[in-house]
Amino acid sequence: MKKPILKLSAILLISSSFILFSCVPARQYEEIQRRRDQCLGENDSLTKENLNLQTKNTELMQNYSAIDNKYKMLQIDTANIYISFRKCNANFEQLNKSHELLLEKNKLLMDGNSTETKKILADLKETQEKLQKKEDELNAKKKFLDEADTKLKKSQSDLDLQKKKLIELQKMLHQKDSIVTALKNKVADALLNFQNKGLTVQKKNGKVYVSMDESLLFESGSYTVATKGIDALKKLAKVLESNKDINVMIEGHTDNVPYNKGTGQIADNWDLSVMRATSVLRILIENSKIDSKRLVAAGRGQYFPVDAANTKEARTKNRRTEIILTPKLEELLQIIDAN
Repeated sequence: MKKPILKLSAILLISSSFILFSCVPARQYEEIQRRRDQCLGENDSLTKENLNLQTKNTELMQNYSAIDNKYKMLQIDTANIYISFRKCNANFEQLNKSHELLLEKNKLLMDGNSTETKKILADLKETQEKLQKKEDELNAKKKFLDEADTKLKKSQSDLDLQKKKLIELQKMLHQKDSIVTALKNKVADALLNFQNKGLTVQKKNGKVYVSMDESLLFESGSYTVATKGIDALKKLAKVLESNKDINVMIEGHTDNVPYNKGTGQIADNWDLSVMRATSVLRILIENSKIDSKRLVAAGRGQYFPVDAANTKEARTKNRRTEIILTPKLEELLQIIDAN
């Protein structure tokens, strides 16, 4: 590529010399000018062609490098394949030898004593039977374990359910205890003026017990409620009216002294305790809007004393009327029944 460029430069130099230092005819000058332009065009063309060839040469060198790398990788792969082939061939030869050895032993076994062969077959059969028996035992144990696992999962599920119910039950018991405590406080506040005057309010066994001495409610042997007793019962009735989820049990209690029949309709302490409980019930109903279904009157006679001593003081304690307030426990009982 350099020789045409040098040739062109020489021609240009000669042309310039003719122009500058000699006088030539116009025709010759035009011819020289034409050749000069032709040389410049050829030079541009050759320059472009040179650049294209250089680019192609660079691409060819890159392709050659990539092909050379692939060739080297193929050489490595070929060497690895050859090594693997040799190993496989060695393994094949070893297997072939083992196969021939087995064939030889099999031939010896087949050619050996028939009795020995039968013994081996019998031992083999016995071994198979033992294996089958072991397999059956294992399957039975597996079945037993699967059933036990199923029962265990069910027991765990039942236990989780019981635990959940127990938590719910404890929550309800706590709620019930809170209700009973609040109820006891309300009753105590309402009957504050009567406490220590023949009336006590206490919480016991999850219930509120309002205990009224005979001296607060009745004359001896009577079942007509006294005025001061009516006042106390009216105040209690208002509390019960505003607490609709409370059931009310009214129990009449007497001492152990036999009742003097006289000419009245009361036959004994049973009758007296019942009539007193009924009188208290009627006052609660008449002085409030309590649902009658919530109230129960019962006579206990002398059979549930608070003091078993046969003294005047003990008999005074035992002559009483107890109003037992119990929160409704339907939901709690349902959980208990479900368990």
